Amino acid sequence: MHDIFAELRWRGLIHQTTDDSGLPSWLAAKPRTLYAGFDPTADSLHVGHLVALLILRRFQQAGHTPIALVGGATGMIGDPSGKSEERVLLTADTINHNVQAMELQMRRLLDFDSGSHAAKLVNNYDWMSRWTYLDFLRDIGKNFPVNVMLAKDSVRSRLEQTDAGLSYTEFSYMLLQAYDFVQLNKQFGCELQVGGSDQWGNITAGIDLGRRMGRGQLYGMTCPLLTKKDGTKMGKTEKGALWLSPEKTSPYAFYQYWINVEDSDISGCLKMLTELPREEIETLDSARATDPGRRESQKRLAEELTRLVHGAEGLGKALQATQILFGAEIAALSDRDLGDIFADVPSREISPERLMGEGLSLIDALVEAGLCKSKGEARRAIEEGGAYVNNRRADSIEMRLTPSDFVGDSTIVLRRGKKNYALLRFMP
Repeated sequence: MHDIFAELRWRGLIHQTTDDSGLPSWLAAKPRTLYAGFDPTADSLHVGHLVALLILRRFQQAGHTPIALVGGATGMIGDPSGKSEERVLLTADTINHNVQAMELQMRRLLDFDSGSHAAKLVNNYDWMSRWTYLDFLRDIGKNFPVNVMLAKDSVRSRLEQTDAGLSYTEFSYMLLQAYDFVQLNKQFGCELQVGGSDQWGNITAGIDLGRRMGRGQLYGMTCPLLTKKDGTKMGKTEKGALWLSPEKTSPYAFYQYWINVEDSDISGCLKMLTELPREEIETLDSARATDPGRRESQKRLAEELTRLVHGAEGLGKALQATQILFGAEIAALSDRDLGDIFADVPSREISPERLMGEGLSLIDALVEAGLCKSKGEARRAIEEGGAYVNNRRADSIEMRLTPSDFVGDSTIVLRRGKKNYALLRFMP
């Protein structure tokens, strides 16, 4: 069987384990079942979830059975780990919507149809909703010493805050997640939990609860959080988190994030986030040291990750959008795609009535878009071959724009010279 532990160690994906010396041989002995949990705090997973999801994927490819747990119950409380203040509680309807959205994304990354090693998708609301408060306290809570909870960094750091503290609701989160491990062990024989390094307290609490409830030896492993060399979280953009949903972060914006990763961070990203073999990653590392200007590592990372998350179609869109900025003809893109590609380009809203009848003079359009200061300047730009509509050169000063020139639902892209772009949005 593939030595998954050595592979994860080389890729920098192991931060802590509950048994460094015993886990390698335990994993090599026979196929195991493991899980990672994801709370539905939004209607999409983000890049921060990707490391744990890909660890499940790597285990499955090595012959083990992964369980992806969506926290329909724990999500109603919110994990206090790594938080300085209490989360805003979500409604049941919002959580159900988020759970369904996350499930679809998980199915892109894990194989749920591979026979004996097929991944499983579970929701902890399915078992937590069957408990009454009193029964849960009697049967589960009695096995969970409060001093165990108080010893966890995630709890202690919040208790030390005099301005915020920790509510009883959030204090109970650890017990709920700990019971997930016990339930999955009962139901599926799950013996290993993986998660980010901020989950260490919750994971070890589950192992302790399992021991007290007679579930035998359970194991835990954490992976590093996805951070840059300077310690800041990776996957944060000016617009917020880098989401896996194409509706929240377009494939183009996703691709562009990774192609702009700094050289100091790129090797770690290739190891942690791609399935490229060791030999190829080491070759990319050597090539980058020799000729960093080619940015081959960044291109490879962006392609691999975009294909993994958004499929071949999403990667195709991202590459098409990238080529557009280098002058490729623009066609069949949505207004949203155009907005992402030309996020830093000036735009002007114009009444669609201006396109009716004979249409809007290109000369007037270039002036209104701010690409030319006067009609005379616009006329000369067209005559000299320096004016473009949707990256197609305009060949006549008589050209007029009509709705047939839309490349999105209501957008026309103008360009003067090689790099001066402007968007005209024809909004009613």
